[in-house]
Amino acid sequence: MPLREDLRNVAIVAHVDHGKTTLVDAMLWQTGAFRENQDVAVRVMDSMDLEREKGITILAKNTAVRYGDVKINIVDTPGHADFGGEVERALTMVDGVLLLVDASEGPLPQTRFVLRKALAARLPVILVINKVDRPDARIREVLNEVYELFLDLDAADDQIEFPILYTNARAGTASLDPLDLGSDLKPLFETILERIPAPSYEDGHPLQALVTNLDASPYVGRLALCRVLEGSIRRGQQVAWCRADGIDAAKVTELYVTEALERVPADEAGPGEIIAVAGIPEVTIGETLADPDDARPLPLIHIDEPSLSMTIGINTSPLAGQDGDKLTARLVKSRLDQEEVGNVSIRVLDADRPDRWEVQGRGELQLAVLVEMMRREGFELTVGKPQVVTRTVEGKLCEPVERVSVDAPEEFLGVVTQLLASRKGRVEEMVNHGTGWVRMEYLVPARGLIGFRTEFMTETRGTGQLHHVFEGYEPWHGELRTRPTGSLVADRRGPTTAYALQNLQERGEMFVGPGADVYEGMIVGENARSDDMDVNPTKEKKLTNMRAAGSDDLVRLIPHRELSLEQALEFVREDECVEVTPLIVRLRKAELSAHERSKARGRERGAAG
Repeated sequence: MPLREDLRNVAIVAHVDHGKTTLVDAMLWQTGAFRENQDVAVRVMDSMDLEREKGITILAKNTAVRYGDVKINIVDTPGHADFGGEVERALTMVDGVLLLVDASEGPLPQTRFVLRKALAARLPVILVINKVDRPDARIREVLNEVYELFLDLDAADDQIEFPILYTNARAGTASLDPLDLGSDLKPLFETILERIPAPSYEDGHPLQALVTNLDASPYVGRLALCRVLEGSIRRGQQVAWCRADGIDAAKVTELYVTEALERVPADEAGPGEIIAVAGIPEVTIGETLADPDDARPLPLIHIDEPSLSMTIGINTSPLAGQDGDKLTARLVKSRLDQEEVGNVSIRVLDADRPDRWEVQGRGELQLAVLVEMMRREGFELTVGKPQVVTRTVEGKLCEPVERVSVDAPEEFLGVVTQLLASRKGRVEEMVNHGTGWVRMEYLVPARGLIGFRTEFMTETRGTGQLHHVFEGYEPWHGELRTRPTGSLVADRRGPTTAYALQNLQERGEMFVGPGADVYEGMIVGENARSDDMDVNPTKEKKLTNMRAAGSDDLVRLIPHRELSLEQALEFVREDECVEVTPLIVRLRKAELSAHERSKARGRERGAAG
């Protein structure tokens, strides 16, 4: 079959924070994508505000560099397990992958996930061991761990014969020898040209282009990002738009290809090219653009099913409407539908009430990022506790299980083991590298990990590292109790007072400071005991005309704990939810009335008795 020798398509895959986006930066600089004096942000591919704040990649994005006469399309993918749908989609656009592994941390759960997908797609792999300049680098051991991972994933003989490069992405160097750090990325580019196959095509084959991603432009509307597999596509051309329920005619009004970070207009694109097409406003991921005279749809992209869900609805609290401007169920539903179109790993289902919906995704972080993006757009929401998505296999109720990798100083080995044992975790592997750190691998029910990260970081004094990725389904593990504390619940509306909070802080940790507006059913703190307690945080000191000794004493309050959105979602129980507005995150009971809650508890006790 003929080949496009002037083109290579490659994805960079790795675990979170192993240096993918930094390596893309170096490749762009060394191929002349930027002027010498151009002001370019660090990690230029992380273009979303949230990506810059969190220091992670959330959306897969593509760029292109020119090395000699060859154009190399590079797809930068997320390294976090919750955004695995982006990785699966990106792998359909490329002909090979660069697998980045940290020279100290070695392969982690997401490394296993992305490698499993790449091997299943029969894509050639180039191993890049990054951060070789780290003082704690252990290059030889990491290389052996990668070989073990390939064998564990049943890689074919030809897939195990992969080239190995040693890089320092921040300095922009690569070499084939671990003892020689090199001076530039030339060895990396040469290896890509040599080992990543050029796109192949069939002469005379009609057009086939697979829609793998969506974007939007304020000028031309929705853009379909496609990989042209066969044939060629031209601007202004009539194409057959192959949908799941039939074939429609459509016209390509604009055609773009990527050069460095810019999308530039093109008149025509041939096989193997990654393009953006405008003119089809209803197009969605997985559909095919084909020749109108000989339409041949491509198979749909298969994405792993969601494993976690939570309810998202309109804000029903007494303080609703004070911060945001998007408050109605119609606006929330249309925004969730829009997200479902552009994000293949999210599902939106109807819930028990018309003003809330069940949103399913890959993990807590993915769902929290969706809520965070919506609050920044002006939405006010009520968000329920994340729940696992169960399924019935051979008549048995099954739940998702995660593979958890923990790195912690060895003095915390006992406490970490105890934490995971209480969550029905099973030890798979435990390795002590002899450096004072221990690596443990567990299989843990996914619902046992909801709210685990905060407790884990507290118990390891902030030194532990925790990563997990979906492993599979196992029979229901029984009841898990993950939060030993109760809630302090406000019993009336009004502003909090320092006098009331001074008395309440003996009961537990407070989430609000003095002067904050509260309402009946709002959670103002964490009770040290396991049951909930109704409290009055608005109580004022009674004024008299008598001066008593000590009446002017300064009220000393312990600083209250400000919960982020992720921490709030981890904290809440089944009968609690999170009120999210553009300015504030509040915790509340799902049923605000204390009288109704006590009646419900009575009914539960009666049913249990």
